[in-house]
Amino acid sequence: MDEAKIAQKQPYSLTLEAGKTYAWCACGRSDNQPFCDGSHKVTDIKPKLFRANETKQVYLCGCKQTSNPPYCDGTHKKL
Repeated sequence: MDEAKIAQKQPYSLTLEAGKTYAWCACGRSDNQPFCDGSHKVTDIKPKLFRANETKQVYLCGCKQTSNPPYCDGTHKKL
């Protein structure tokens, strides 16, 4: 099984739009972080698809080690 690359050791702070579906990059290889650009195709790691229920600011995981994908859980502080 492939390992995810650490894209950055801090979360991505952004505002998600209600009703929109997003594809969070789980492999760490995307040039469009924190979202998928298809770079995972050379791995066995798949992006995490999720839908925003409301428009709000969130913190998406940048280290790709979170136990609550796609959201940051603070794991980056231990790397």
